[in-house]
Amino acid sequence: MKETEKVHDYELGYHITPPKGLLNDPNGLVHYKGVYHVFFQWNQTDTTHQSKSWGHVTTKDFIHWKSHKPALEPVDWYDKDGCYSGSAVVFKEKLYLFYTGNVRGEQGERSSYQCLAVSEDGIHFEKKGPILAFPIKGYTAHVRDSKVWQGEDGNWWMVLGAQKKNLTGDVLMYKSTNLVDWTLTGSMLDEPISLGFMWECPDLLKFAEKDVFVFSPQGLEAEGEKYKNIYQTGYFTGRFLENGKFIKDDQPFEEMDHGFEFYAPQTFLDDSGRTILYGWAGVMEPEVEKAVPTIKQGWLHALTSPREVHYKNGQLTQYPLSETIKLREANPITSKNAENEVIHLPSLQQDILIEWNSAAPDFVINLRNELDIHYQAETKKMTVTRTNWKTNAREERTAFLTHELTELRLLVESSLVELFLNKGEEVFTLRYFVDETNHLLNFKYMDKPLEKLMTLYSLRSFQNE
Repeated sequence: MKETEKVHDYELGYHITPPKGLLNDPNGLVHYKGVYHVFFQWNQTDTTHQSKSWGHVTTKDFIHWKSHKPALEPVDWYDKDGCYSGSAVVFKEKLYLFYTGNVRGEQGERSSYQCLAVSEDGIHFEKKGPILAFPIKGYTAHVRDSKVWQGEDGNWWMVLGAQKKNLTGDVLMYKSTNLVDWTLTGSMLDEPISLGFMWECPDLLKFAEKDVFVFSPQGLEAEGEKYKNIYQTGYFTGRFLENGKFIKDDQPFEEMDHGFEFYAPQTFLDDSGRTILYGWAGVMEPEVEKAVPTIKQGWLHALTSPREVHYKNGQLTQYPLSETIKLREANPITSKNAENEVIHLPSLQQDILIEWNSAAPDFVINLRNELDIHYQAETKKMTVTRTNWKTNAREERTAFLTHELTELRLLVESSLVELFLNKGEEVFTLRYFVDETNHLLNFKYMDKPLEKLMTLYSLRSFQNE
């Protein structure tokens, strides 16, 4: 994160980025003693997926941020090749971090250790070392990404992403009374599900209507408009039982985000009961990743903006956290008409809201002569198209809405866009890289015009303390 008046060279003003090196999964999201803690996977010295530490930033309001020294670094025998992803909980006024220690042998063989670190102030962490025994019968060494929560009966649960010996994905459940001693209860799912070769970053979201099991399967084949990224993130709905089993309902696996770069999300509950989510805006094919222009500036990837998640009336929604509006500058650009428009963006940090009183007709939005956002009303189809910066080919991602479109919100940065449809009914996250001289937004109706209200807010950058 950088505080700046003007954003150049693809820098991001209101998204979490590494000061240098490579960032990936959000980790250890927690609200502790009135402070929001965001940890993240971080290679401090290079833009490769090696030697991961836990980067650490904090905030009280999602506007003012403090950066801290890494909470965890790969310096011990059980995590020497990386402090991999995990989660955080508060217990007896202490902050407990759970993470996966990655170890490579002389021949490149992998060992994984589920580890614990504890803090009394949220800044300084004491490693306690491994807390689970491995290997596990019937599973490979690909067991990682611990997510821990407290059950309704006061016991603690840990879910881990895993891979079976037959090279299919799974999730394992552990139970504890004290966060130190854990008992394996088995797979979280009773029924075998064939969905890729590895399940990463599992999470359980609990709502009144449903529980939502979120995970990131690797190895899905594309099916029409679905599963077109290298790896996916999605969810099942159902109910989690206090015996460690998730009983899924008939809803199929649903992708959480229909953009190009969204992966490994994690959620947490804050003290007001909100379910808040961060995701990694960075999963991409290795050769595309190596061509990302920010590598020349010595940094790579970002987290999404924070999103509040709801499940109601059979619909999972993600929408920018309410604190995001505090970043808005005064005097937004507004227009209310049924006309096509070309607007010069006053900055490359924008919160753009477009609203219709009834169902929107067909339209195309072009952003900076690079992104095309095309809506087809008859099929409620939204397609986002960009240029691949490695191949220069145009590529697209698509979602079909359940309801007619009445609201569209765009969070725009110099090289990252998040698109929210109908208060977060569907979401697109993507990176893009384009000549800095073009600041135009072009809105065009394809056939029948309809009055719309368009409001464009310039957004301030984070303030670093």
